[in-house]
Formats: sequence, C-alpha cells, structure tokens
Amino acid sequence: MSKEQHVNWRSRPVATDLAAAARYLSLLNTPSQLKGLLSKLQRSKRTRHAAKDLLRASGLPLLARDESHVAADLKRVRKGKALSPVILICGDFTAGIPLTIADGYHRICAVCYFNEDAQVSCRVVARR
Repeated sequence: MSKEQHVNWRSRPVATDLAAAARYLSLLNTPSQLKGLLSKLQRSKRTRHAAKDLLRASGLPLLARDESHVAADLKRVRKGKALSPVILICGDFTAGIPLTIADGYHRICAVCYFNEDAQVSCRVVARR
C-alpha cells in the first residue's frame, strides 16, 4: 500500500463516540473531574498525530487485524469513508501515566494496519 494514501476524517466526533468516551471516563474520574474533562473536550481543537505514536504513548497493544471493530474500521479506511476523530486524555510521563484513549482505540489500530505513519485526527485534553 502506498505511503501517500491518507485517511479521511470527520471534522468532529460523532455523538455516540462522545457518549462512549464519557462512559469510559466516568469509570476513571470523579463526577466533577468528568464534567471538567467533557467541558474541555467540547472546546478542544482538532490535532493530528501518527497512529504509531498514539499507540506507543498509550502503552496499549496493537489489536489483531481480524478483530471485528478493527476490521470494520480498516474496511472504511480502504473505501475512503471518513472516520470520527479519536478522543484522548494526555498522559503524564513524569508520573508514569500513559495517554488515555477515551474513544477510538479500534480506529487507531485500523490506521496502523493501513499506514502506521498516517495522521490520526484527535481531540486531546489535559487531565488537569
């Protein structure tokens, strides 16, 4: 596959992805912390990072290509369909806290299989 191929991204996360991120983050944060994170996410600007760098910063493994969600997202990428940006919470290297993928882990893995250097559209906020 040519390295010049790119991935299409929506300009904003879809509502179901924001809801999924909120559910996940509610397991890791107090209600007041969650409210602050969600408020920051609503105001955050879109940024881009290489797929391989996001995986490395999160400390998560690359899921199998044939995992159902990864396979479905990879199919969307190959067809040129736009993906929803991933939702991230910054880690803290000095405290040993990795990047948190609040939503979009499968999309990051799919992009890695397509082209690990491809840029992933992200919404990133700091924990504090």
